[in-house]
Amino acid sequence: MTTVWQRLAQGGSIFMLAAAALSLLLLADPPTAEAQSETPARFMQRVANQLIAAQKEGGENDYATVLRSHADVPSIAITALGSYAQMLAKSDRPAYYAGMINFIARYAAKEGPKYPVARAVMTGVTKETASGVYVDSRITLRSGESYDVRWRLVRRGGVYKVREAEIIGFEMTSFLNTLFQNYIAENGGNPRTLIIALNR
Repeated sequence: MTTVWQRLAQGGSIFMLAAAALSLLLLADPPTAEAQSETPARFMQRVANQLIAAQKEGGENDYATVLRSHADVPSIAITALGSYAQMLAKSDRPAYYAGMINFIARYAAKEGPKYPVARAVMTGVTKETASGVYVDSRITLRSGESYDVRWRLVRRGGVYKVREAEIIGFEMTSFLNTLFQNYIAENGGNPRTLIIALNR
């Protein structure tokens, strides 16, 4: 696990911004009947509003619980493996998904408080297509710094799930992809080594 965390620490300031966006992805209520009928913009605004209220107390378990409910976990996790995905046994997927969730939640709980969000405003929505729908937002930190985040939502089981967040041209999941694939390559080329590391 140390090697994974060392690589994460080398991600630089761009990934630090992604941590703030990741916090927005993670803090939201479990799906309700209302959630199944809400628009993409209302969904993202709800998530953002809850972040502002909950970020002060958001612990690792809080992040992990809501990540399971609101992120497109299987797609994010399998994509992160790249060509190694074909080597992952279906029986290993639950442990891998759980490890990825815990890894992201731990990082978000540690780094999220460094980027307290003052407000978030949804500024636009694209037309929904087979690949999903994009929601544009302006995130302002308490420091006064602000930046644009473009969210990609996909429908899963009648509700929206967050598939991607793009900040200043950087896709949040691209760093995860590189991190995981490099770790596997440097540790024997077997994705099970990553699963073991993530679940330590």
